[in-house]
Amino acid sequence: MGAKHLVCHGALCMCNFGTAPDKLSVKTHNKEFINDADGAEKMIASTKDINKTFEKNTFGSCSKQNNNPCQATVTEWKGFYEKVTLENEGQVLIEDSKATCPVGGPDCIKITFHGQTAQLSKKNVKNIDPDVHSMINPLVDVAEITEEENPDYY
Repeated sequence: MGAKHLVCHGALCMCNFGTAPDKLSVKTHNKEFINDADGAEKMIASTKDINKTFEKNTFGSCSKQNNNPCQATVTEWKGFYEKVTLENEGQVLIEDSKATCPVGGPDCIKITFHGQTAQLSKKNVKNIDPDVHSMINPLVDVAEITEEENPDYY
C-alpha cells in the first residue's frame, strides 16, 4: 500500500455506533499547516487533539446509548505517524488513525476523509506541459495563462 495522507483540520470522522460524520477541529496549536499555501486553515491534526475535538461534537444518535444523541469525546488516538513530533508534542495523525471514545470503546472513531484538498498554484501553472494540458482540457489556452504569469515561458 502507498503512502498515507496526513490528517488536518476539517477531516471527516465517523463513529462505528453513530449515524452521521463530524469534522475534526484542531485546537491544540495554530502554527503547523499542511496543504494550505496561506497557512490559515489546514492545521495538522495530532494525538493531542483529544476530548471535545469535533465541530459539532456529535456523530448523530448513538446505538450504544439506545439511539440517544452522541456526545463525541476522544480519549486517545492510535495508529499515528511516530516519526514526526509537532511543536505541541503530539504525533501526526494519518488517515488510518483511530480514536477511542469512552462509550464506543477502542478504535470506534475512524477517519473517513483526511481533509487535504488539491490546490492549483502558480508553480503548477508554470510547470504545465502545454501539449498534454490541451489534450486533457482543450477549453483552456495554456499559452495565455503561462504568458500572463511568465512572459518568458516560450
